[in-house]
Amino acid sequence: MERTALLRSLSCSSLACNRFIFSAPKRSHSFLSKSSAAARCHRRVFSGRSILRRDSWRSLPVAASPRSSSLRFGFNDKHFSSLSARAVASPPKDIAGAGDEVAEKLGFEKVSEEFIDECKSKAVLFKHKKTGAEVMSVSNDDENKVFGIVFRTPPKDSTGIPHILEHSVLCGSRKYPLKEPFVELLKGSLHTFLNAFTYPDRTCYPVASTNSKDFYNLVDVYLDAVFFPKCIEDFQTFQQEGWHYELDDPSEDITYKGVVFNEMKGVYSQPDNLLGRTAQQALFPDNTYGVDSGGDPLVIPKLTFEEFKEFHRKYYHPSNARIWFYGDDDPNERLRILSEYLDLFDASTAPNESKVEPQKLFSEPVRIVEKYPAGEGGNLNKKHMVCLNWLLSDKPLDLQTELTLGFLDHLMLGTPASPLRKVLLESGLGDAIIGGGVEDELLQPQFSIGLKGVTDEDILKVEELIMSSLRKLAEEGFDMEAVEASMNTIEFSLRENNTGSFPRGLSLMLRSIGKWIYDMDPFEPLKYEKPLADLKARIAEEGSKAVFSPLIEKFILNNPHRVTIEMQPDPEKASRDEAAEKENLEKVKASMTAEDLAELAHATQELKLKQETPDPPEALRCVPSLSLHDIPKEPIRIPTEVGDINGVKVLQHDLFTNDVLYTEVVFDMSSLKQELLPLVPLFCQSLQEMGTKDLTFVQLNQLIGRKTGGISIFPFTSAIRGKEDPSSHIIVRGKSMAGRADDLFNLINCVLQEVQFTDQQRFKQFVSQSKARMENRLRGGGHGIAAARMNAKLNVAGWISEQMGGVSYLDFLQSLEEKVDNDWSGISSSLEEIRKSLLSREGCLVNMTADGKNLSDTENFVSKFLDLLPSKSLVERSSWSARLPSNNEAIVIPTQVNYVGKAANLYDKGYQLSGSAYVISNHISNTWLWERVRVSGGAYGGFCNFDTHSGVFTFLSYRDPNLLKTLDIYDGTGDFLRKLEVDDDTLTKAIIGTISDVDAYQLPDAKGYSSLLRYLLGVTEEERQRRREEILSTSLKDFKDFADAIDSVKANGVAVAVASPDDVETANKERSNFFQVKRAL
Repeated sequence: MERTALLRSLSCSSLACNRFIFSAPKRSHSFLSKSSAAARCHRRVFSGRSILRRDSWRSLPVAASPRSSSLRFGFNDKHFSSLSARAVASPPKDIAGAGDEVAEKLGFEKVSEEFIDECKSKAVLFKHKKTGAEVMSVSNDDENKVFGIVFRTPPKDSTGIPHILEHSVLCGSRKYPLKEPFVELLKGSLHTFLNAFTYPDRTCYPVASTNSKDFYNLVDVYLDAVFFPKCIEDFQTFQQEGWHYELDDPSEDITYKGVVFNEMKGVYSQPDNLLGRTAQQALFPDNTYGVDSGGDPLVIPKLTFEEFKEFHRKYYHPSNARIWFYGDDDPNERLRILSEYLDLFDASTAPNESKVEPQKLFSEPVRIVEKYPAGEGGNLNKKHMVCLNWLLSDKPLDLQTELTLGFLDHLMLGTPASPLRKVLLESGLGDAIIGGGVEDELLQPQFSIGLKGVTDEDILKVEELIMSSLRKLAEEGFDMEAVEASMNTIEFSLRENNTGSFPRGLSLMLRSIGKWIYDMDPFEPLKYEKPLADLKARIAEEGSKAVFSPLIEKFILNNPHRVTIEMQPDPEKASRDEAAEKENLEKVKASMTAEDLAELAHATQELKLKQETPDPPEALRCVPSLSLHDIPKEPIRIPTEVGDINGVKVLQHDLFTNDVLYTEVVFDMSSLKQELLPLVPLFCQSLQEMGTKDLTFVQLNQLIGRKTGGISIFPFTSAIRGKEDPSSHIIVRGKSMAGRADDLFNLINCVLQEVQFTDQQRFKQFVSQSKARMENRLRGGGHGIAAARMNAKLNVAGWISEQMGGVSYLDFLQSLEEKVDNDWSGISSSLEEIRKSLLSREGCLVNMTADGKNLSDTENFVSKFLDLLPSKSLVERSSWSARLPSNNEAIVIPTQVNYVGKAANLYDKGYQLSGSAYVISNHISNTWLWERVRVSGGAYGGFCNFDTHSGVFTFLSYRDPNLLKTLDIYDGTGDFLRKLEVDDDTLTKAIIGTISDVDAYQLPDAKGYSSLLRYLLGVTEEERQRRREEILSTSLKDFKDFADAIDSVKANGVAVAVASPDDVETANKERSNFFQVKRAL
């Protein structure tokens, strides 16, 4: 469901903020959700690393609003307490499993059964007797039920077969012969997760829902899709999702089209992705990991339909499947549903054919130099990248070694104070760290570390620094404070099990499958208590040096299987690649006869006709769905008590959190001078990563790690409907065990009031890191950059956010680098001025989520904390009224794909908000834009969003081969709505799909946080009820009426594209100077 995932990567101040207010903030800040190099492909990619995972320190903006784990920003939970909580869950009832007699009757034999105390679950491993399919049935009290089916799918080349097949099987099946049942499920189910993703050696199809009827509907559609897809008989689906030649008229040029083809062109435009792929393939030259399962755009057009069909026949078989069920549903019903499908098959040889062979270790290191597409601006010499990569073992590791390596990884790299990370960033040799540390999702573990933003002459210095630092760590070991902080971080995280919006059952599934897929024990990765206790005992008995130093020596320093990757910037590469593709297509066309060209043009038109022809009503009705009677008439209410402590508003949410206290302290940003806004993200990072008079930043970081569950600071900005002034705040988030609440508030006070802005070199590192992150966002998340830019042209809140996270912020960072050297005292004074502007009880708000007793016990600590704050801001309130010029703009970067946006403010044209707008915008995304921008246009994503706080309606595309064509599709939306005819079933699905967003599943901390945001933006329970009633009563007339409102985007909208120079130049020739051009890289 990439549309939702992409929306979640947008600034909370603009588009995505709606999800926090009327619905659930879909995010994950789990320590367990590190973005991995292993799972690289469609649709939304999550990692499934075994037990130890940390947040991706490679790409986290320090001062962003909480968002989704994979895309991209999160509450950076790096510090946790030793007073650990068990997994947050309701107290367990008696848990039933599938009866042995029932299992036997349905054709299954029980292989083993265990109670997994770590997740309070009864887990039973079954084997289907006829086919050998393996099933893990995990039963507990979690209402968020999860199903997943996983196939081992090792490719032999880089044509992208596993990836294209993963897209294609969801395009209709035996029981559900629609064009895309997946989209129908998106439209009309209460799913809490609906997706699929491709790893280098396996393909996963997971779903989740809290509604039992809906859950089993999802399961049935997915089972039918993987076992009986239409795509193996439908060449046009292969063309649409994979690749095809496109020719509208024989006189025109032939082009490549295909969703995966264009998706991977986008992937191959990003230097970090190129580096990761190059490293993986170089580490594993002799097995399946030596090719790209996602597909190389140069190789994808070599894939034939026959190869595609054979891959499905070979690997998508029950004998090659691992099937997972989790939650509070009936275990017998799970087996009954499975037996209906599995009994239709006989055993196959697929398990033998799909086995992944281990890579033998090298006898000596390897060095590889590659080019990547770079912009022409800036100092090209300082845009090199270098990364050292090791394959750690020639076979899978045992759980104890893997756990210990994970701890070592966190010790070396997991926090800003970690020694390897610290020494690399403080060296001044590069701008930001690259490489993922320890990666253990594949058959054999790897370790990668390096720097980007390096000069050519410093490449060897970086390599030597990495090696000498690792040698020093092996010789000297780690401080006990660092070991204790890491231990507490990891232990708290494992026990708290806070996976955000990512279903807990899916997190466990991906953890289990990381071993199970290689024919190892699926139970073992779920059990961490004993290996954790053993590791702690060993450290206590032998000392940390005796535990960790041998690992550094064995797996890294004395390991010859090392690959050094150097990536060199090449400003000509993008245009060279485009020219080579064009030349190849010219040769293809030259080899064709006039009859061939006419036939190709006819085939192109036939494919487009199929793509744009809606499914007949009888086909749509075959997809199982809920009725409006299944939908609660009232919104989910979060208990909220508004009180007062020392004159400060305090919101308290009495929820079961298993003895964890979650808190937010909010400060008003409205007194801040306009010119200081771009410094705010760096101010937030400085508070978290600089020291005090008495503590170095390393000591402060470790103290937070030992005593709390984490402290994070970020800006939040949003328009408020009906008000001129925006809501603009700094939010400090923290969590701890309730018994450590005093420590938590003391440390928040220390961070806010005692941190000194005196470390010039560290601040310079922050600037370099932020610049590297922004450049990465431009290449990989251009839709978010375009959305922020349009918002900055349309409202003040958007302008503020863009100053702190858009192209304007990147411009500021580029000029700030020099200023740090020339005017550090001025910058330091500005940071202090920001602090004086923010910190006061006036305009402060405290939000707390815990059970009632812990909330009461914490009030004294809150009172003491508030007493230490100044009573009033020392700075007068400022007035912000700026916007960017409302012209069309193209942000030009070196890329093979585009991100195209258009937006306008509907409130400015008189539109009055109704809840039906949520239904209509969802429907536009799931039908008109999906079919025209993605399916027919070949983009990886096309969607829209209505920010009901500002009134801005936004169209966006993602990894899009088109530019003006996409803008024309946006402009056709009003006519689409006027001509729209929908039956009652279709309308019901649209309403239910919207309610699925509004009622998105939340863990307790997310409930408390979303309630806070509603309070800040003045959204009352009465309004939520009114909007829900409007959603549930949406009619076809509402769609027709909305057409006039949406036409204001066509007539008065502003367009922003993050695009390639060639495409922008072509667009400006076709429509004279349509875009004002801004070069960003």
